[in-house]
Amino acid sequence: MPFSSLGLPKYLLAALVNQGFTKPYPIQEKAIPVILSNKDVLGIAKTGSGKTASYVLPILTKLARVKALKVRHVPVLILVPTRELAVQVEGVFRQFTDALPFPCKTMAVYGGVSVNVQMQRLNNVSVLVATPGRLLDLVNSNAVHLSSVKTFVLDEADKMLNLGFKKEVDEILALLPAKRQNLLFSATLSPNIEEVKRVLLHNPRVINITPEVNSIDLINQVAYAVSKEKKGPLLRYLIKERKMTQVLVFTSSVYQTDLVVSKLLKNKIEAQGIHSKKSQYARMTALTDFKEGKLRVLVATDLLARGIDIQFLPCVINYELPRSPKDFVHRVGRTGRAENPGEAISFITPEDQHHFKVIQKKMKKRVEMVDAETIMRAD
Repeated sequence: MPFSSLGLPKYLLAALVNQGFTKPYPIQEKAIPVILSNKDVLGIAKTGSGKTASYVLPILTKLARVKALKVRHVPVLILVPTRELAVQVEGVFRQFTDALPFPCKTMAVYGGVSVNVQMQRLNNVSVLVATPGRLLDLVNSNAVHLSSVKTFVLDEADKMLNLGFKKEVDEILALLPAKRQNLLFSATLSPNIEEVKRVLLHNPRVINITPEVNSIDLINQVAYAVSKEKKGPLLRYLIKERKMTQVLVFTSSVYQTDLVVSKLLKNKIEAQGIHSKKSQYARMTALTDFKEGKLRVLVATDLLARGIDIQFLPCVINYELPRSPKDFVHRVGRTGRAENPGEAISFITPEDQHHFKVIQKKMKKRVEMVDAETIMRAD
C-alpha cells in the first residue's frame, strides 16, 4: 500500500518522496488513516518500526484545520520519558514542517537546560514535545496552557509508567480538556498499559504490530563466556580486531559506564559515555556525534535502551546484562532496525549464566556461546 492511499495531503506526499520514503511501514499503514478519522489509538510497535511518523504525519495533516489559538495555548502535546526522545520526536516533526502551506512552530522542552529560555520561546507553538517534569514547571509558571489541547500523544507509554512518571502524568491529564484525541504508543502491551487504556482512551482502535519477543531474526546474536576481569580486554579486542567503526555498548551503572570509557580512551579507542549524571549538552553532543558517525564507541546505561533511533547501527554489545529480559530485547533492538541487519554481542560471566538462560527462554531463542579466552589466544 503506498502513502498516497492513506489520506495524506499532496504536500506531505511530496515531502515523503523528497526524503526517500517509498512505502509506509506496517504501523504507519494502519495508524495514519485511523488517526485522521479522529479516533483514539493504542499503538503497540517495537522501536525502530516507524512509529513516530505514524502519528507525526496525520497530526500535521489535521493541524491545517485548527484555528489560531490564544498565545501560549498549544493544540498538540506529545509527552515522552527522556530528553533525548523529546529532541528526536521534535526533529521528526521538523522534517516535514517546511513542506506545510501554513505556519507550524514545533518545540521540545525538557530539564537540564534553562527554563527561562524555553519560557521565552513558547509563543504560538503548534506542537509541543515535553518531558513531564519540565512541562509541569512551565505550566506552573503560566508559560504554557494545556486547556486547548486537541491531540494528546503519550509516547513510550510503558516506559513512562515503569520509570515512575505516573503521578506527573496524572497531574498533566487533569489539565487537559475532556474532549480531545488520545494517542498512546508503546513498545509492549503490559498490564500498566491496559490500565491506562481503561482510564485514558475512549473506544480506542488497538493496533498491535509488535512481533513476539523472539522475532528478532535480522539480528545475529552471539555470547562470549568471559570472566569479569577479562571483559575490558575482550571489548577492546573485538573493537580493534573486527575493525568496528560504530558500536553501542550497554552497561548497568553510571560508574561502570565511566570506567569502560576511561579504559577505552587509555587504549586509544575513541569513546564517550552517556548516562543520567551527564549534562544535557554532553548527552546530546555525544549522541549526535555517534549518530553522525563521528564517534566510534558510545557507552550507555539503559537510558538509551528504548526510544532512540540510530539508523543502520551495525553492532550492540551488552557489556553487562540488564535485570529484565524485556530490557535485553530492547537493548538488542537498537540494531537490526527497520528491516536492516545487525549484530548483538553479550558478555556472560559465570555469575550471569543462569540469568542469561532465563533471557534466552523468554526470547525463545538460543544464542551461540563462544569461549572468550579461546578466541583471544588464537589470535
